[in-house]
Amino acid sequence: MSYVLGIDGGGSKTVCILMDDLHQVLGRGEAGPSNYQSISIEATLQSIQSAIYNTVETAIITNTVNIDAICLGLAGVGRAADIEVVKGLVQELQNNKYLPINWALQPANIVICNDALIALVGGIGQPVGIVVAAGTGSIVFGRNYQGYTKRVGGWGYILGDEGSAYKIAIAGMNAALKSYDGRDMPTSLVEGFKQHLNLETIEDLIEVIYRREWGVKQIAALAPIVDFAAASGDKVANSIIDDAVKELVKATSIVIDAIFIPRDVLEVVTTGSVWQSRSNFHERFAVSLVKKFPEVNVIFPRYEPAYGAGLLALQTTQN
Repeated sequence: MSYVLGIDGGGSKTVCILMDDLHQVLGRGEAGPSNYQSISIEATLQSIQSAIYNTVETAIITNTVNIDAICLGLAGVGRAADIEVVKGLVQELQNNKYLPINWALQPANIVICNDALIALVGGIGQPVGIVVAAGTGSIVFGRNYQGYTKRVGGWGYILGDEGSAYKIAIAGMNAALKSYDGRDMPTSLVEGFKQHLNLETIEDLIEVIYRREWGVKQIAALAPIVDFAAASGDKVANSIIDDAVKELVKATSIVIDAIFIPRDVLEVVTTGSVWQSRSNFHERFAVSLVKKFPEVNVIFPRYEPAYGAGLLALQTTQN
């Protein structure tokens, strides 16, 4: 029996699963963030170690676990230099005598990749298809049967992230202020932001956004205000949602054209908070994409990204 670890490391938390070669999840644990681009390498290592420890502690096996392979899908890992940093972290893990496992890793059984790949594999259940991630940020990532990949987006809130919660929230506030100025048509977004943020006037957005030094995640959390207004029939809010959908359809279309053969039957999995919408964001996206590519099937994730990491780790033991 082979045992592997699949790790999903993001900016808010780290998830680890223990899987056997029958694809059974035997244990699952969580810990703090592990995006070393935004926290220290030491803090990243601590989160990964804690997630592994918590996973093994919950495992439904009694004997000491021999880990034959590991996959770490981490946010912010895309360059060769990043992979070398994470290789160092894996070596530190193996040197940790307090983790209740035995390491039986060979270099070929260590997979280091970005979190988009494990979201794709976990969401679809195999390493072929496309993931459209739209949460605080956005990215579209695809992999074909030959192993070729294509990424569109993922450039961050300043340079990109079209279709993300952050960009939807910014567009919503911008529209509300334009409406208040008389530069655009009336919209319920003015009252929507006032009520949600307990503002006396929409002008108080200045104090909230600038003087409180709100970050990207806090601003992105305002996207549901736009979504609710759109679901209620607000024309301005619906235009914002339509624009976000168009951006994600365009990005996905580029990935399909780049690495898939015409008439390939493929699945597109959608992940992230934007898809949990009252304004039929998912349906709008699916209808628009399938109109261009009839063979595409748009789905919600079948499994979590950590499961995808487990599958990728397990794949190395079967070659």
